[in-house]
Amino acid sequence: MLRRGGRGLLLGLAAAAAAAAAAARWLGWWSGRAGLRLFVPEELARYRGGPGDPGLYLALLGRVYDVSSGRRHYEPGAHYSGFAGRDASRAFVTGDYSEAGLVDDVADLSFSEVLTLQNWLSFYEKNYKFVGRVTGKFYGEDGLPTPALSHVEAMISRGTEASRRALEEKQTFPPCNAEWSSRRGGRLWCSPESGGVSRGWVGVPRKLYKPGAKEPHCVCVRTTGPPSGQAPGLPAYTNRGDLDHPGLGEYTGCPPLASSCSFLP
Repeated sequence: MLRRGGRGLLLGLAAAAAAAAAAARWLGWWSGRAGLRLFVPEELARYRGGPGDPGLYLALLGRVYDVSSGRRHYEPGAHYSGFAGRDASRAFVTGDYSEAGLVDDVADLSFSEVLTLQNWLSFYEKNYKFVGRVTGKFYGEDGLPTPALSHVEAMISRGTEASRRALEEKQTFPPCNAEWSSRRGGRLWCSPESGGVSRGWVGVPRKLYKPGAKEPHCVCVRTTGPPSGQAPGLPAYTNRGDLDHPGLGEYTGCPPLASSCSFLP
């Protein structure tokens, strides 16, 4: 399969592996560390960077960072001042900077949104000093993770796996190129770069039906070699690429092996 995907597939899978390794590193943050400072929310609220305040801190998923070096972003009156002195994890995803939105409730976020929080954690770990934890939603009074944090941990793990599977599917079935106009009609076509996937084959347009999706979407399908995931030489080997995949359908009026399909308006 790596040979068929070429360099694009190798790079894509390497990126997925890096994401999985990063996720494992993030999950390691949840474990206890001796000597860490614990803040109660009322204490953390004093760290807003104003005159007489002891510092400029913010929290993300219960982890507290000293953001003094980014004062111009977080100090009173700055665009992100609402994040200072509190855990406003939800707003990192929603962009709701109102008092109602600057909260730590992330229980209903999707997998992709939780992965966005993971990316923000990476940013703060890289750019700011980690100084402790705030008790409440994500850490108890003993400084240990709460069930809410365990839920986020599970979401990160499952979201990373879902992203890996989506990347593999995109390498197997890259999206088509598409254009449409009211005068000329529509066109779907495949190329060695369609869908942003660089590969050593062109493919033909097909409808890909996915469980739970209301409509199929156009993908480019390899027409030669063994099916994806099947080693050459097995008894079921065919030289039709992925054309026999059960989730695929042909476009009416398009020649089965044409790399481009045009449709009248």
